[in-house]
This record gives sequence, structure tokens and C-alpha cells, in this order.
Amino acid sequence: MPFLVFLTADAARDLEELYQYIALHDLPGKAERVLTGIEKALSSLAESPDRGAYPKELLDLGIRDYREIFFKPYRMIYRVVDKVVHVFLIADGRRDMQALLQRRLLDA
Repeated sequence: MPFLVFLTADAARDLEELYQYIALHDLPGKAERVLTGIEKALSSLAESPDRGAYPKELLDLGIRDYREIFFKPYRMIYRVVDKVVHVFLIADGRRDMQALLQRRLLDA
């Protein structure tokens, strides 16, 4: 039985902001291609959510509750609880991920 993949409000906002930014600042059509690639990567979690790696920034702190998959350079951070994949963050991996993860996951 497949897992349910659920985007938190923050992750849904990340995806919307990412799409809008690319649509305004890059080539026409690129925002749609990026969105499609991210959605495809996220939907693949329904079948195999444990395939993601532990985010190195969290692993350094001894935290193994979260995993990540990539649609380079974008990173999608999620946690599996029972049969639900909760996606918490979708971000460009070139950002300061340590600070972003601290704010989004650890300070919450």
C-alpha cells in the first residue's frame, strides 16, 4: 500500500514562491519544468520513502528523524510517520541550509 505524501503549509509556500521566482527571473517555461520535476520526485516518495538520505546538517547533530531527496539543486526535507510522508521544506540547496533547517524544523 503506498504512502500518502503530504506537503505542510510551509512546504507548499516554498513551492509556490520557488515557482514565482523562477517564472519572473528565468527563461519562460523553466518554472514549469522545475515544478514538474519536484512534483515527480515528491510523488516517488509514495512508493519508497526510506530511500532518501539523512540531511548532513541534521546528521551532524545526531538527528535521524528527517530525510531528503533532491531535484538538483533543490532539496526536499521530509519525515515519515506511519504511512504518511510529511514534507517540511523545499529549498534551493545553495542557500544557508543550516540556518533554514534550524528555523523550520528545530525551533518549531
